[in-house]
Amino acid sequence: MNLTIERGRHDRIGATFDGDGVNFAVFSEHATAVDLCLFSPDGMRETHRLRLPERTGYVWHGRVSGLFPGQQYGYRVHGPYAPEEGHRFNANKLLLDPYAKRLTGHPRWSDAVFGYNPGAKTQDLTFSTRDSARFMPKCVVEDPSFYWGNDRPPAKPANETIIYEAHVKGLTQLSGAVNAGKFLGVASDRVLDHLVDLGITAVELLPVQSFLNDRWLIEKKLTNYWGYQTLGFFAPDPRYLVNGQINEFQHMVARLHAAGIEVILDVVYNHTCEGSELGPTLSFRGIDNRSYYRLAPYPRHYINDTGCGNTLNLDHPMVLRMVMDSLRYWVEVMHVDGFRFDLASTLARDDAGFQSNSAFFAAIRQDPVLNRVKLIAEPWDIGPGGYQLGAFPHPFHEWNDKFRDGVRRFWRRDARPAPELAARITGSAIQFDHSGRGATSSINFLTAHDGFNLTDLVSYNQKNNIANGEDNRDGHSENYSDNMGHEGPTDDPQILQARALRRRNLMATLLLSQGTPMILAGDEMGHSQQGNNNAYCQDSPISWLDWSRMDGDMLAFTRRLIQFRKNHPILRQKLFLHSKARSSDGKADVLWWHPEGRRMTPADWEDPALSHVCVELRTASGTPAYADLEDAIFLVFNAGGQLDVTLTPAPDGKIWSRRLNTYAPTAPHERIGSGKLVVPAHSVSALVLEDMR
Repeated sequence: MNLTIERGRHDRIGATFDGDGVNFAVFSEHATAVDLCLFSPDGMRETHRLRLPERTGYVWHGRVSGLFPGQQYGYRVHGPYAPEEGHRFNANKLLLDPYAKRLTGHPRWSDAVFGYNPGAKTQDLTFSTRDSARFMPKCVVEDPSFYWGNDRPPAKPANETIIYEAHVKGLTQLSGAVNAGKFLGVASDRVLDHLVDLGITAVELLPVQSFLNDRWLIEKKLTNYWGYQTLGFFAPDPRYLVNGQINEFQHMVARLHAAGIEVILDVVYNHTCEGSELGPTLSFRGIDNRSYYRLAPYPRHYINDTGCGNTLNLDHPMVLRMVMDSLRYWVEVMHVDGFRFDLASTLARDDAGFQSNSAFFAAIRQDPVLNRVKLIAEPWDIGPGGYQLGAFPHPFHEWNDKFRDGVRRFWRRDARPAPELAARITGSAIQFDHSGRGATSSINFLTAHDGFNLTDLVSYNQKNNIANGEDNRDGHSENYSDNMGHEGPTDDPQILQARALRRRNLMATLLLSQGTPMILAGDEMGHSQQGNNNAYCQDSPISWLDWSRMDGDMLAFTRRLIQFRKNHPILRQKLFLHSKARSSDGKADVLWWHPEGRRMTPADWEDPALSHVCVELRTASGTPAYADLEDAIFLVFNAGGQLDVTLTPAPDGKIWSRRLNTYAPTAPHERIGSGKLVVPAHSVSALVLEDMR
């Protein structure tokens, strides 16, 4: 087939099908020429090599008539190979289009995919002449149109959101669903019924943008399971597709939306999978290393604020544009509802460090597409000044690790944990109550993909990461965990009972706290990772949820907690509680009580033996009248022995009713007529002020 290439358009970056041909455009500021390589349907044979004929600004472009969706392609980019100057062009390497909508697979490891000659004395200063094409996946021209019918984003307000962090394969592989382990498995009736029955409003998926399996993991017969090594920012990872079609992802989103569940993607825009100067040349490095990456003063090397070898250069307008185009694509074309940004501090860095008014934040906040979806930051990286909890601007939410650690330490009975718990259950105001931010800014979590899950948190004092092949050196060593008297699995009924109670206490603390709760998939099922707190490489039963061994009691209790939270707006307020008097009745919006029935004093809070928190919550001062929907809730978090609590007197016609008791999770509602509440040892109680009739 004879093909000709014409001018095309520079404003449509990527490969764009226009009805009877494809426009190709790629950014490279420092290239001298760009070749478009077309491949046979099996991707094995390069059929055409066409020089992109035009450069507008720094965008190289051309249009080829007679091409259609399904055409496989890649690029070869010419330019200087001068690592000391930050340039690593090598036209012997087939490169993936950064805007590719679909990839045929994953790179196959060979020395040919490196721009230099591995093993050479000077390593990356050498120049490799080996052709990498046969080891590389190919980009595929896509028409991403999809019949969405009457699909509507659920658009849940933050104060009604309950997030469920899940891995596509880990959630579904053992679910018994058709197409288990894939996007279509998430869309199955089995999985959707579980999520709806539980009460989940949003699923946050670990990375699903195409990612790399690191060579060193493959050599150890492991894999990059979590996916934090992005290869392409627009393409769904092929491993989650059944027939290789991106509409499988769109179908999953449509099904979740129909069930009232939002889809949030965990995205990695802080670095790419190409690693340091000793990494492979797969895409960005070979297209324009000096533009795509932040380089050290000696530009042979990379700034590494991410711990992954490189840092994406969002200071460059075209790199920032790529990230923004990617985000908009996932919202507008794939209909996702939000993003969780991995190592988000990196995205706001310039040469002076973290900037709360960075170009990235400004771009998102003014964007009419992105400022209406959920935005969640992981507010740290490993660079200087990288821990930035509370520093992100509205409308960002943030993962709150202080909530995680404070709650764990309280239930473990660490020294002086009660004041910390009080701060966390009321929304972590010291971090978030500024700049018009709401209490929902705090993403409260006990567990996440990184670290012990809930069952292991009460079963192991020490991590058990031997299966990762790093001699147990990887993963966090301080987990604030408590094995309750025995390390790992046990048949001892007393230990099992204590562990079950502790899990209920932890889950209750999460779902009774101000903020936006996030539950780790499997915690409601009783899933264990056998003590592995860093299962990033475990595509195995360690990470797969075993639906056949469901902890029905924990599932039922979690379901009950979620419903209780949904029924009581006091537990999920936007405004912070600061013990301010309310204009409606003059009562404070939060009162801290001593079990004797008096207000807590500073001396009480300083008591090192304090092992409980008693708090009365009301609608926050300043709440509009239309949102003042209920009277009061009384919560007791008791990490010590049995506690006798004198309740604040109920108004005429009202009575306190205990609705939740973690010690007796199936107990019916209990009206407390005497004003004296017995709170069992190591338990949580939640009471509601209700009409006496």
